[in-house]
Amino acid sequence: MRRFWFLMLAVAVGLSALGFRSEAESADVVKGDYVEVRTASVFAGACHYNGELTTSGRDALLAWNVTSGQWRGVDLAGVRVVAILSADANLAEQGSSRRSELIVDQQASHAQAAAIVEALKARYAALLGKIVSVRSAPINFQREGRAYAVSASGLVSINVEAMPNDLCCKMPSMVWYSPLMSLENRKVGYTRKAAYAGSNVGEAWQRASENSAFYGSFTF
Repeated sequence: MRRFWFLMLAVAVGLSALGFRSEAESADVVKGDYVEVRTASVFAGACHYNGELTTSGRDALLAWNVTSGQWRGVDLAGVRVVAILSADANLAEQGSSRRSELIVDQQASHAQAAAIVEALKARYAALLGKIVSVRSAPINFQREGRAYAVSASGLVSINVEAMPNDLCCKMPSMVWYSPLMSLENRKVGYTRKAAYAGSNVGEAWQRASENSAFYGSFTF
């Protein structure tokens, strides 16, 4: 009889532990601001889109600014991350082979840096592909209304603003791509300038004066 009660107690403890783990995992919700720039226009005429589809759109810059949330008990509010993404085909193709580099703002603690990298790997493994490098560097992420300015240690720069009169919303049939990650209140952005200096995931590139960006709020 005593063995029976010991067994029941062990089962109860096990189920309780599973419950606590499930509760902790459910608390892993991270929110914030996001902007991405592609090397192809996401809002354009059909001829322009078709002209770029097979020759461009293989590279992108992604930037996250965490405003609230945690991962595995680590508070991530204020953490900023930039991903440099490159593929062997247009990023709209799901089967493309991808490589990426992550830059975490140097103001993040060691625990925060480890947690945000783990979170991105867990949530966006297919998006990021093979992560060839993770580095710490100063990241500046500024959002003023619907204008975004992001820079990372001279390696990455992004300047994006809203399209005049929300033209992409009035002509949705001319939006040819979707953001690389799910966004709330997704908008197409006008890229004043975006540049990558070149490093572990590809050659340097620069784009300017085109509708090649998405921005919005993320939750993962």
